[in-house]
Amino acid sequence: MKFDFKNFNPDSLNDYEQKALDAFDTLTKKVGKGNDFLGWIDAPYNYDKEEFEKIKRCAKKIQSDSKYLVSIGIGGSYLGIKAVDSAMQPYFNFNPKTKLIYAGNQISGEYMNELLEFLKDKDYSINVISKSGTTTEPSIAFRFLREAIEEKYGKEEASKRIYATTDKEKGALKTLADKEGYETFVVPDDIGGRFSVISAVGLLPLAVAGFDIDEFMNGFKEAHDEFLKRDFKENPAIRYAATRNLLYNQGKKMEIFVSYEPKLKYISEWLKQLFAESQGKDGIGIFPLSVNNTTDLHSVGQMIQEGERNIFETVIDVENPIKDIEVKEDSENLDGLNFLSGKKMSYINKKAMEGTTIAHVDGGVLNFKVTLDRINEKEIAKLFYFFEVAVSVDGYMLGINPFDQPGVEKYKTQMYKLLGKPGY
Repeated sequence: MKFDFKNFNPDSLNDYEQKALDAFDTLTKKVGKGNDFLGWIDAPYNYDKEEFEKIKRCAKKIQSDSKYLVSIGIGGSYLGIKAVDSAMQPYFNFNPKTKLIYAGNQISGEYMNELLEFLKDKDYSINVISKSGTTTEPSIAFRFLREAIEEKYGKEEASKRIYATTDKEKGALKTLADKEGYETFVVPDDIGGRFSVISAVGLLPLAVAGFDIDEFMNGFKEAHDEFLKRDFKENPAIRYAATRNLLYNQGKKMEIFVSYEPKLKYISEWLKQLFAESQGKDGIGIFPLSVNNTTDLHSVGQMIQEGERNIFETVIDVENPIKDIEVKEDSENLDGLNFLSGKKMSYINKKAMEGTTIAHVDGGVLNFKVTLDRINEKEIAKLFYFFEVAVSVDGYMLGINPFDQPGVEKYKTQMYKLLGKPGY
């Protein structure tokens, strides 16, 4: 994985180097706000090895008796899983392994009706992910799906097909799981939701979907060794954090995450959660957005090119696509595209990316680029850890707690009032 700063003058960071290193020290020495949520830092080495093996055993069982696993969760209990799953799966799923289906990440009656109808004649299991067991969206979904799976298989068999990832000791879901005999996994106390894909939250469903979670953890280990070096010039995570801080102080209020491979769409969705929840508080923070090019060059591309200059872009590129296809010559050439004959689509896409970068930089939009060697478990894990370090360092540079999200509760209060929940 590489980070490209070539469109940025490094000398402008001179006044930010010490500030960034101080913030990095605050993070790694665990002396700042939210330091009780820093379990993700050393998790690549300190993860629960016994639970890790249990995850692999249960994943094999689910694969043997279920064509689908319904993953119930929202926020950090959904986006990290979906990001890896979407990036790694074929576009047209010929994968014979168990497929993930998602629920509890919204409150749509139409979606739930169609999901229940779809599952009627399918063999499936459920993984409900909630630390408390009372979060509205996944709790509603679990009510419906629990009823459906018990009706389909009977209560005894259903209890063997329900897996709960929840608090180690307490909470509504933990209480129910113990009562009904569900297999349980732990949502760590010291790892917040948006960082939790490295835990059982992400590892169980990803293992069920057929991904190599050993390689996933190896990627996190490599990233831990690379991005925890206290070296401003050699650690791109620290430099990226400092650059964001500088740009914010220069009036850049929006960061656009850009991908040219549709499989990376949900990587951008996870990044939006990571940066928004970590930094959008106390009236400050860069607003995270995303585009999927070249599709969006024909819509919001106009705004990026010529709109207000309060934005910058971070492009996520893939150096080596796993599959490719070459454009053939057409004898009539009615579309005028024979100049592309013999060129692979990945090459054409790369030139579209490079041309767009040149145009946007000329238009006053600074661009950075993160390059994955290819889309696989190890590279995605390194990408996750890179951004987790960067968002944390930048958060401490902003003077906020990067590991809480108090504003998330505000909508719930108003919703509960309108729904007539007791106590509201």
